Formats: sequence, C-alpha cells, structure tokens
Amino acid sequence: MPQSTNIQPVGFGERLVAAGQVRGRLCVGIDPHPYLLQQWGLEDTVDGLRRFSEACVEAFADTAALVKPQVAFYERFGSQGFAVLEDTFQYLREAGCLTVADAKRGDIGSTMAGYADAWLGESSPLRADAVTVSPYLGVAALQPVFDLAAKTGRGVFVLAATSNPEAVQLQNFRDDSHTVAQHVVDTCAAFNSEYAASSAQDEGANQHPVGDIGVVVGATLDTPPDLSQLNGPVLLPGVGAQGATAADVAKITQTAPQLGFPNVSRAILNAGPQVADLQKAVQETSREYFDGGLV
Repeated sequence: MPQSTNIQPVGFGERLVAAGQVRGRLCVGIDPHPYLLQQWGLEDTVDGLRRFSEACVEAFADTAALVKPQVAFYERFGSQGFAVLEDTFQYLREAGCLTVADAKRGDIGSTMAGYADAWLGESSPLRADAVTVSPYLGVAALQPVFDLAAKTGRGVFVLAATSNPEAVQLQNFRDDSHTVAQHVVDTCAAFNSEYAASSAQDEGANQHPVGDIGVVVGATLDTPPDLSQLNGPVLLPGVGAQGATAADVAKITQTAPQLGFPNVSRAILNAGPQVADLQKAVQETSREYFDGGLV
C-alpha cells in the first residue's frame, strides 16, 4: 500500500471540494486544438496559442472550480509552447484558481520522481495544483508523485476507467476478484485512507479529510468502477460533446456527489473567442449540471 509522507493539514482534495461548493463542480479544459484556433480566427502558431490561452484564463479563472490545460497542445510547439503553459499556470495561480495539468505521465523510479517534480514541485515553473498520471507501469510506480503531492498539499488524478472506447477491453480485464480499473481505484483509496489516518494524528486536524489522490472515470461508461471507498476527487470526462449527461455523472458519483467534477472542454470552448461568451457557457453548463438535481 502506498505510504504518505509529510502530510499537510489542508490538501488539494479539501480545497477542490471547497471551490466546488462556491463555483459549481465543473472542470473546464483549455484545449488549444488546431481546429479551435482556426475557429477562433487565430493562427496555428505560438502567438495564436498564447492569445487562446489568455482568453481562457480571463474567462475561467473566477468561474470554474478547476481548470485543466491539455499539455499536448502546448508541447507540440516545443519550448515556446511550454513557456506559454508556464504563463498560463502562473496567471491562474495569481487569480486563485485551482489547476490540473493534463499531462498523463507515468514511469518508474527516478524518472517518475522527475515528472512529479516538474508538475507538482514547489519551484517548478510548470507546477499545477494537480496532475493526471497513468498507472499502467503499476500503480505503486506512481509513489514519487503520491509522496510529492502529500508533501506539497497538491493532488493527483490517476487514470482508472477512461471514456475512450479503445481502453475498455484493457481496463475491464478481470481476474478472480475485480477489474484492472477497480484495482486502480482501490489502490488510490488505500493511499487516501493512509492520508486520513496520518492527518487524524495531528491535534485539531480534520478527522475525515478528503484525500488528494483522485481518479479519472469516464462519464460515458456503462459499468464504471465502484468509487464508494475512494474518498478522493473524481474527474469525469465524456460529458458535453461526447454525450454523457448530468444523470450519468450523478449515477457514477452517487455515494459522494460532492467529489465528482465533470470535465467539459469542447462544449464550452466552441463558444469562443469572446471572453463574455465563454463565461456565459461556463455558467449555463454549471446550471445544467448543478441546478438540475446534481447536488
């Protein structure tokens, strides 16, 4: 079982739940896809990338609970793209908005520790409040990022059961007891349980803190893993353009709805490029999910 170290009293999980109570539990993506740059009247260049990102920051920094830049669309521009991403995270930090770097990193040993430091390290210009990681070299191989998240009060979203159809066969592979996806969730739950036990030893600490290790579970899935023991945030892609609804999100997160954060990207970004239109799209989508019975 993963072991936590240097636990902070208030971590990412609790801060995210608090933000969701104020802003609604939407995670809004910043996905500078070439077709969106063109749709916004921008060139597929570093300058277009920067202008796209700046508009998204202005629109989402005080309207979304969590903002998720897609690293791949910055990485394709090399060092100049990463410079834009660094600025994007900095602007969102200064605005007090929680962020998750959608980097989907996964490796072993010192290499995983390097990825952890790049995305969660206190001195890294790329640091976010959380990062997405892949567990398919073994969930235990993610220990360096779990440790750094615990040390810094940041978070991790582990890919458990994603919304892409190509993943279903692998993630639903079953041994005598459970699926691969369920194994990922259960291991993350064990880490969060250790986190809670360590926090409870601190005088005056929250006796039931929300864990900082979350999972990614596609809202389009017919047979999602059981999340009842996770006690951590759940990022739910597949809503909006991919067809999942508020009812799907509610069904998957029914044991702890306050921990479910639907990820909406294209359905909101298609409203750009005007900042006011993007803000309106966030507000309307939030009402769709949280005024319509998803509490």
